[in-house]
Amino acid sequence: MEQSALARNVRQVWGRAGTRWLAGLPAVLDEVAADWDLTVGEPFDLSFHYVTEVTRADGAPAVLKLGVPSGDSLRTEAPALAAFGGRGAVRLLRADLDRGALLLERATPGDRLRDLVPHDDAAATAVAAELMRRLHAAPVPEPPDRLTDLTSHALGFDRYLAEHGDRGPLPRDLVARAAGLMRELCASGERVVLHGDLHHDNILRGTREPWLAIDPHGLVGDPGYELGPLLYNPEPDVRDPALTALVPARVEQLADAVAVPVERVVAWGFVACVLSDVWNAEDWRPGDRSPLSRATDIARLLLPRLPA
Repeated sequence: MEQSALARNVRQVWGRAGTRWLAGLPAVLDEVAADWDLTVGEPFDLSFHYVTEVTRADGAPAVLKLGVPSGDSLRTEAPALAAFGGRGAVRLLRADLDRGALLLERATPGDRLRDLVPHDDAAATAVAAELMRRLHAAPVPEPPDRLTDLTSHALGFDRYLAEHGDRGPLPRDLVARAAGLMRELCASGERVVLHGDLHHDNILRGTREPWLAIDPHGLVGDPGYELGPLLYNPEPDVRDPALTALVPARVEQLADAVAVPVERVVAWGFVACVLSDVWNAEDWRPGDRSPLSRATDIARLLLPRLPA
């Protein structure tokens, strides 16, 4: 049951609570499967949650996702999926947050949008933009207290600057610029339900709809934030200049497709790229291998296009 990547990630993020969850995972899987009348199939690639194919009592395919109950991820994913209501995203079929369990629609055939990159990158970007429009049309729940307010992510910049100052892997001025810019963008923007991590690995080919989003983070904030992950994915850990070279065309296409000014796409892209590597650097210590990804390369590419 215990996969090495899953175990490592869960212990790193949730500490002792994660270790206890890993120990109890086989029992929780059996209990939820019995209670919900599920036949358990093969797990998917595992990272921070246990995610497996299941079949419901009526023969319908589904996905069972189990996570640490005390964690925030499933507790924001569930209300985001409920708000989307199956429009552009997989449906939430059942939830038991006290046990950290979500039952989800299975997207079939399930091919990832990343398969279109780079040979048809414009088509992949068009798919993502259309999903974005559909997702952002969802009404914001009132009150939206089960979703995370986007402005809270700006605190990640503050923590980085307080801990690393001028001695971190990311230049201080780059982080400070992103922190101030994010707060400006949030203050001047709209408020919609955001997926929060919409990129090429979280968009799957479906049958009910041509493409469906999975694994939302569940945020409320300005729609421009959604554009950022599309610029540094897929494979952000691969610092491939050919993938970075796709970004200017993506910026122009996204601006046109979602009716956001180019300068705002550039600004949100810069913010999201810096924030991604700020998160990558959370556990970095002097002497460690650099945590920087292609996101930093793209942030530097966008930097000259920011407003003075």
